[in-house]
Amino acid sequence: MLPESRRAKLAAKAVRTPHRWSAYVAATSDALEVEQGVFALGDPHRIALSLKKSAEASRRRKASPFRSAMSMLNFFINRAGRKLPDRRRRVLEQAKDELRALFGRPRRGR
Repeated sequence: MLPESRRAKLAAKAVRTPHRWSAYVAATSDALEVEQGVFALGDPHRIALSLKKSAEASRRRKASPFRSAMSMLNFFINRAGRKLPDRRRRVLEQAKDELRALFGRPRRGR
């Protein structure tokens, strides 16, 4: 977790540069703090485990651990937009299914 002073600096910097709104959201969001590089992992199960661990450990979140973890994963996918390669998108979409399984939720129907 970032110290409060570091969060404040990141938030202030992000506010000054409007094209960095995602940095502002990541720095000030009450969702959760994820491990660095978690979205670059190639294994959907490891991504889901890391998000689950972060969500359950977070004291900043307002929603349930499942909703916070899924929200952060969706935020990353949406933030990348069209620039996200198909291969990475598939891995991250599979991580959603893994996250659902880890929290005992039904997987998406296919």
